[in-house]
Amino acid sequence: MFNIISLSEAVNGLYGGGLPARAAVITFDDGYRDNFEVALPILKALGVPATFFIATDFLDGGCMWNDSIIESFRAFKGDRIDLETLGMGCLRTDSNEARRGAIESLLERIKYLPEGRRSELVGRVSTLAKVSPPDSLMMTRSQVRDLHAAGMTIGAHTRSHPILALEDSLRSEREICGSRTELESIIDAPVAFFAYPNGMPGKDYESRHVSQVKAAGFSAAVSTATGVCVEGGDRFQLPRFTPWDRSPTRFALRLLLSRKRFPVDMV
Repeated sequence: MFNIISLSEAVNGLYGGGLPARAAVITFDDGYRDNFEVALPILKALGVPATFFIATDFLDGGCMWNDSIIESFRAFKGDRIDLETLGMGCLRTDSNEARRGAIESLLERIKYLPEGRRSELVGRVSTLAKVSPPDSLMMTRSQVRDLHAAGMTIGAHTRSHPILALEDSLRSEREICGSRTELESIIDAPVAFFAYPNGMPGKDYESRHVSQVKAAGFSAAVSTATGVCVEGGDRFQLPRFTPWDRSPTRFALRLLLSRKRFPVDMV
């Protein structure tokens, strides 16, 4: 159905060279180990490229805050977890459905808190659940090197995956530039592309961050705004499209409905 090309080929084609029919790019965010252990063998077997956006602080045993919450609830022994002392009530954990609901509710409540407060709450949830955060969810530096050696594109995704809109400009610049510098030292090659953490324009990142990405020398950047890339769109706010549909038909219909120009202006 699609002609899978690299992100570099797509950006070059979109802004000058022309794209092949039904062109598509595959991307992965964050740096999860299953990207290397599961996705890479499939990509190699099919002979298609992909881009992996890596948050560097979690390499070699780190754990993202949301995964700490998820794993705390997954491993908790009991029918209810009492988070009254955190102002979050007593949440049911007596079924898989109840656990999923509790996780989704908690993630939504703390996602946009200041980072210090969020980290404190995540740590206290793990303590109350009597569960230690896992240290095997994310890739190692060696695996990132192997991805690059296999012909995959490595992109930057900040260091600690913050909500950039909540950070001052100095911190956001350090996050953006620091991840690129570290990744370039890992793969010993330039890193040309960036993905905004969480990625919704005007909510998770702002125009000042687009300017910082441009100033850092990236060639292009991607968001999580749903849409199809079009000629003349902002190369530093490329939309993306998730493939979570249960059938090719539903995916195709949703793709057709998303064919609109991505808005450049943000609040």
